[in-house]
Amino acid sequence: MNWKIYAAGKPALAYAKSGIGEYLKRLQRGAKVEVIYLKAGDAQSVSEDLLARSQGTYRIALDERGTPWNTSQLVQEVNKWEMDPNIKTISLLIGASDGHTNELREKANHLWALSPLTLQHELALVVLLEQLYRVYSIKRGEPYHR
Repeated sequence: MNWKIYAAGKPALAYAKSGIGEYLKRLQRGAKVEVIYLKAGDAQSVSEDLLARSQGTYRIALDERGTPWNTSQLVQEVNKWEMDPNIKTISLLIGASDGHTNELREKANHLWALSPLTLQHELALVVLLEQLYRVYSIKRGEPYHR
């Protein structure tokens, strides 16, 4: 399974850069994860770019209107996606500071709410990577998730 995380704007905060780097390093053992930074902008321009770049992949938009999976539910979803022969790459879409357009939400295969709280983009990326690492730790039977 290939994961592509598309995020609007590069992280500027030191803690976010450090966390992103740490979880990407840890994920190398369990999954192929690539983070692609897009030019920041308004919802329309960022959503258009996200849709164009994620064409042909299984799209999951991070959105406050989405399903708030707990960790075990996320593991079940990942297992299901990995077993689906039609899914080769999953694109996780982190939009502009003013969110996604309705068009992007409609074209996404899933909407996923990381939290009922509104998260700053850099923090959302760290949380997202940590959760992916947690999923693959569970799948490998490692004790990290406890």
